[in-house]
Amino acid sequence: SPGLGFVHTGHDRSFVYDIADLYKAEYTIPVAFDVAASGSTDIGSDTRRAVRDRIHDGALLDRCVRDIRSLLLSPGPTGPIDEAWLDGEAENDTVRLWDESGYEFTSGRNYGGEVDF
Repeated sequence: SPGLGFVHTGHDRSFVYDIADLYKAEYTIPVAFDVAASGSTDIGSDTRRAVRDRIHDGALLDRCVRDIRSLLLSPGPTGPIDEAWLDGEAENDTVRLWDESGYEFTSGRNYGGEVDF
């Protein structure tokens, strides 16, 4: 699902933005400096064309497919199962939830009030 992001959230293309961040420094930042240094009078169009050409020349889509497969299908840790982790007692594996105000909460607890049906 393109909306299932790990870093970017709350958008229907969150996953796409997460993957794009993997390549941003390699592709778009150098292009931006090259176009700015060229003295372009139409920076927007020239930048779009330069990024398009750079992506096409670098076979980015093939690389994305390999990287996504590697990230999502890589084997998990091997060895015995840690019983403390199964019971939710392992401190180093605590998952925390956060909100836009900067508050963090330990996951697995319902912070909502009682609901009468």
